[in-house]
Amino acid sequence: MNALLVYPRFPDTYWSFRYALSFQGKRAAQPPLGLMTVAALLPASWNKRLIDTNVERLKESDLAWADIVLLSGMHVQHEHLLSIVRRCRIRGLRTVVGGPIASSLPAAELGADHIVIGEAEAIASDLVRDLEAGCARPVYEAIERPSLDRTPLPDFSLIRMNRYSTMTVQYSRGCPFNCEFCDIIEIYGRRPRMKPVVKVLAEFDQLYALGWRGPVFVVDDNFIGNKVRVRDLLAALAIWQREHRCPFRLITEASLNLSDDPDLLQAMKDAGFASVFLGIETPDASSLAAANKHQNTRRDLLDSIATIQSYGIEVMGGFILGFDTDREDVFDCLVEFIQKSAIPVAMVGLLQAMPGTQLHRRLTREGRILHAGGGNNTGCELNFVPRMNPHRLVEGYRSVLRRIYNCEAYYERVRDYLQRCQPRYRARINIANLRALMLSFLRQGVYGRARRSYWRFVVLAAIRYPRSFGAAMTMAVMGYHFQMMTEQIADTEI
Repeated sequence: MNALLVYPRFPDTYWSFRYALSFQGKRAAQPPLGLMTVAALLPASWNKRLIDTNVERLKESDLAWADIVLLSGMHVQHEHLLSIVRRCRIRGLRTVVGGPIASSLPAAELGADHIVIGEAEAIASDLVRDLEAGCARPVYEAIERPSLDRTPLPDFSLIRMNRYSTMTVQYSRGCPFNCEFCDIIEIYGRRPRMKPVVKVLAEFDQLYALGWRGPVFVVDDNFIGNKVRVRDLLAALAIWQREHRCPFRLITEASLNLSDDPDLLQAMKDAGFASVFLGIETPDASSLAAANKHQNTRRDLLDSIATIQSYGIEVMGGFILGFDTDREDVFDCLVEFIQKSAIPVAMVGLLQAMPGTQLHRRLTREGRILHAGGGNNTGCELNFVPRMNPHRLVEGYRSVLRRIYNCEAYYERVRDYLQRCQPRYRARINIANLRALMLSFLRQGVYGRARRSYWRFVVLAAIRYPRSFGAAMTMAVMGYHFQMMTEQIADTEI
């Protein structure tokens, strides 16, 4: 059987990093790890192709080759996913849709022949058997959340690694917390499940053998969801990195209680973790409590962030506007907090009531849901009726973006980040990085409207932080993306 695995496009958002990726000639930030894992679960006798439409076109010749098309994606990708399903139906091609989107939209809306709800390890064998027998059911739903012992090595042979800026590895699924707006805990549960350390190291070995050197994103829902087990992994990773001369710069997602544990922070530093994304959401304690984000209310947020940064780990932050408890001063308070935090990559979005979440269920009961939403929280779309005047909320959101990604404000945060973290990683001298440096000088330093701010920052970074110059220029390039996206969002019609 010829199985065509297709990954839909992401819309252009802050998360896409499109403008920054163009400096290195990359087409997407990360490959579709889920589909590569699904491919490894399919029979070896099947012929497989993977088309990531974020880096290449889905051609008619690809569809002509296929006997069946398997798609996966997140809610934010739903528009393009639906258009691919329609193309397949015109051709008479059978389609299978899985991934998080299958848990957030009704099966009838997806329009596929077969819907897979739940994790592939628990379903793949039954689906394959029925497809080969010609009796596959319309819906397959996992009755369990599988142990990650059953997860195979992803099939990286299906992608061209040089099209991506970062490779991905997964250690765990699930998060122990109970945030009202989060769909992760609904899909993957509140009891974190971990891969055995030996399997994670096998994935690192695979990436190393394939020639990858550079960033690796450990794409867990909460990397420290089980602090006891993660220590074993970190000890093993530290040894692996030393033995291989530290080829990977590690990135992950975690919760803010990471700051409570100095030994864990040191272990992450020793293992090569350079960045961590934290869901900070808001500096307003009442909003955190109302959203069930109690883990962030038991600490001074700025002190917690500074503690993590003191270990040389960059903090990237997620922030939300639109909570019922937000007051009129929330916009100014958030800007002030972000500037004080020294978080250059501050992802601010409007609250989205994602289908299947506690928030969506509550707002449905209150009659406040407008529609399922697009899943893009960095646009200007609201899918529910907020307590604050919606025009005031959207305009306040825009004002926050303009202020935090104003060049002067952004470079100020990057300078504070360099001072606190003193990152020591250096960009490898290769064609891609030299190209990025030259394009940065040209686009930002020659043609950029903020070229004076840019050159002041570059000179200061070179003089004061020479060992961190690679990190400084990476941040400068990322700032270009944020500034371009902010201009787009500022012009978006409400």
